[in-house]
Amino acid sequence: MEQAERIRQMEQRLERSAAAVMALSAALDRYEEVKEDISALEAYYDSETWKQDFADDEAGLLPPSLKRGVLSEDGIWNLLTDARELVERLHAIK
Repeated sequence: MEQAERIRQMEQRLERSAAAVMALSAALDRYEEVKEDISALEAYYDSETWKQDFADDEAGLLPPSLKRGVLSEDGIWNLLTDARELVERLHAIK
């Protein structure tokens, strides 16, 4: 491989790598900002309060205009599962 071609290839690797590292760093910053929210959602989902809120929603006792994604049976579960898998994935990276 010619010297100039090698340098071009390494430059491309540098640019791709730098962009990926910056993007991951920004994503981790955002994750750290919401980590407390994730913990609060986990505690809520495991609580009797969530069960009562869910039951009240099923009974039609909540205002129709109220956003209630947090009461979907899979909404919080999926988020918590995704968050756990992400942490496991980060630990597995060497």
